[in-house]
Amino acid sequence: MTLPRPAFAASGALVTPDVAAPELCRQNATRLAKMLRDRQVSAVEVAGAFLDQIAAQNLTHNAIVTLRSREDILADARALDMARARGDAVGPLAGLPIAFKDLQPTAGLRTTFGSPLFADFVPDEDSLTVARIRAAGAIVVGKTNTPEFGLGSHTYNTLFGRTRNAFLPALSAGGSSGGAAVALALGMLPVADGSDFGGSLRNPAAFNNIFGFRPSLGRVPNVPAKDAFFGQFSTDGPMARSVADLALMLSVMAGYDARSPIASADEGFRYEDRLDGAQSLRPRIAWLGDLGGRLPMEPGVLALCEAALGAMEPAGWRIEPALPAFDFAALWRAFVALRGLAALVSHGEYRQDPSRYAAFKPELQWELTEAAKLSADDVATAALVRSRWREVALDLLSRFDALALPSAQVFPFPVEEDWPREIAGVAMDSYHRWFEVAAPGSMTGFPVVNVPAGFAPDGRPMGVQLIGRPRGDLDLLRIAAAYEAAAPRAA
Repeated sequence: MTLPRPAFAASGALVTPDVAAPELCRQNATRLAKMLRDRQVSAVEVAGAFLDQIAAQNLTHNAIVTLRSREDILADARALDMARARGDAVGPLAGLPIAFKDLQPTAGLRTTFGSPLFADFVPDEDSLTVARIRAAGAIVVGKTNTPEFGLGSHTYNTLFGRTRNAFLPALSAGGSSGGAAVALALGMLPVADGSDFGGSLRNPAAFNNIFGFRPSLGRVPNVPAKDAFFGQFSTDGPMARSVADLALMLSVMAGYDARSPIASADEGFRYEDRLDGAQSLRPRIAWLGDLGGRLPMEPGVLALCEAALGAMEPAGWRIEPALPAFDFAALWRAFVALRGLAALVSHGEYRQDPSRYAAFKPELQWELTEAAKLSADDVATAALVRSRWREVALDLLSRFDALALPSAQVFPFPVEEDWPREIAGVAMDSYHRWFEVAAPGSMTGFPVVNVPAGFAPDGRPMGVQLIGRPRGDLDLLRIAAAYEAAAPRAA
């Protein structure tokens, strides 16, 4: 099956929705940052262009929430321009607008976590991710929409409503980093942050035809976290319209912090400086597909992803089916147990307050109720299954450069639906069963990247996720860059 629609345009740029946008908003972040450094354009001009694009697109798509005033944003941009004119040192993101995912505590700016319990919450301190991006010179414009506490791969909540797909507004944007993905795809932001427990950087990237990168656990420390250990299953990561932009953001977000017990040491280099020559890579990819029929898939998803990978073979890629002998049903049960345990650690205190607990979305109440039933044996079994899966994945990655699966089991679905109740005639028994395909990557702790796979005949986007070797973030970014370079172009 050939790609019904290419993932990339003839120019090599990622295909974006057919909407008008200022020229500055069409630039990749790395190019825009260079233009700012070379003073070809001012931060005020850049901020104004992106604010105009937000005004033009956000009313329809609802990607950015808690938008700061134009006057305050432009004042920050003018201050940056003056600092640059004085010769002051500025960071690698200096002058680039950013809207943080609304799960990130942002000092002085309303941070709701998508929950009515925090509708008016204004933090006193930044999260580590926010602090690092601010220090790199980015200009904060607002927050991006997310489901309540990031639970679920469809971005909606009772405070701000539903975020709509960048290509087809009647459909879901995915989640939980759906606001970030849509803002990027529509040129409302040049680059964005997201976070991922069970696919939240991968699913919305696939649904909006961009890149989303889940780093190795500890690469981007999760600070603050209520529990320093269980709070590290989820990880922050970058989203972008190009792999170079992913690398640029990862360089800013990554690095050691003593508050995280699993934080990686600083690499001592910038990821974007290490992508040269990636187009010559000839990786060997293990195609896991639907895990031997374990995962129900909407018709067309597997064929589209297989075609996208197959299109790499003329560039020397080797794609081989390679399903390991493993109990994937047990892996899913382990994922559900560990996810529930993490939810209980983060939100279980609210069970003691019936009035506040009643305000939670039903899926979060279900998560906490089910997690409270876990026994010590359940948790121990889940931990052992996760460890065995990691060993199996390690063995595969001793023979392959990356493991590949679809990034989602369905194409974007109607935005009014809370979540798919069935796939290919198979009933989904929980709000997250429909993104089971993300669990193998999350459970390894290895880096995972979504790369665009193209479009169904009706225009719905899809992506492929590539799982890399442990701590192999740079190697995986280089593989993604090789994919980007070799992907089919429009005629």
